Amino acid sequence: MKIIKSKAALQALIQQYRSEGATIGFVPTMGALHDGHVSLIQTAKTKNRIIICSIFVNPTQFNDPKDFEKYPVTVERDIELLTTVGCDLLFLPDVTEMYPEGTAGLEAYALGYIETVLDGASRPGHFQGVAQVVSRLIDAVGPDDLYMGQKDYQQCMVIKRLMALRGDAFQIHFVPTKREADGLAMSSRNRRLTESQRALAGTIYQCLISIEAQNNQKSFSIVQKECLDLLTHKGFRPDYVMLADADTLELLEDYDASRNMIALVAAFIGEVRLIDNLLFKK
Repeated sequence: MKIIKSKAALQALIQQYRSEGATIGFVPTMGALHDGHVSLIQTAKTKNRIIICSIFVNPTQFNDPKDFEKYPVTVERDIELLTTVGCDLLFLPDVTEMYPEGTAGLEAYALGYIETVLDGASRPGHFQGVAQVVSRLIDAVGPDDLYMGQKDYQQCMVIKRLMALRGDAFQIHFVPTKREADGLAMSSRNRRLTESQRALAGTIYQCLISIEAQNNQKSFSIVQKECLDLLTHKGFRPDYVMLADADTLELLEDYDASRNMIALVAAFIGEVRLIDNLLFKK
């Protein structure tokens, strides 16, 4: 696996790959890699000849500076994992490479409704930061296919909106969430959980399963309260328990069989904020 730290060197190598007729699959990450990231790379390998992964902890998407400071950084372990799973190239830029003129006064994107709800409401400016860095990464890589995990469903929707604003023609793929044995969605943030917190963290997935299972049996407001009460009883500080249209993220007051639905939960356990979601089966 090649490790590249500058956009100029990256683009020179990509030009070489292109001259050989290769297609490029791109997996953007913030590092602290786990089996969820491995599944993205494995999915990319089924369609693309060259797989590029980036690791960059983007400062502009952290509305809480303490969260940025505590984000786990495990670059050496990440490199070993990427090498093992057959990634071809790791793009490992620093902040000055991605933001050569600094991070003040950056461009704003007309993301619309999608950044006003759920994580957008809880983390002001977060999705602008996501759009800023992903736009730069897309410019640097120029992929044929982009792979993202469904766990960050709202982020996936934001990137779809960003692609429309930019007029991008590549394909985006939402890869199903990888889970631990108790249902907890794999996440880099899980490394910050204490042993006792980790033992409780699967409660979030239990709530999602309950929301789907009680479709057409109870009103969503009742199920929502049950989930909020359970999370609080287990020691979480719930941020939201919501039901939404899976195609638009329009929040729904009740179950609606005429729509594709998704349940979404965010909650703090200690200082760690966990998110997850579940698409309803048709």
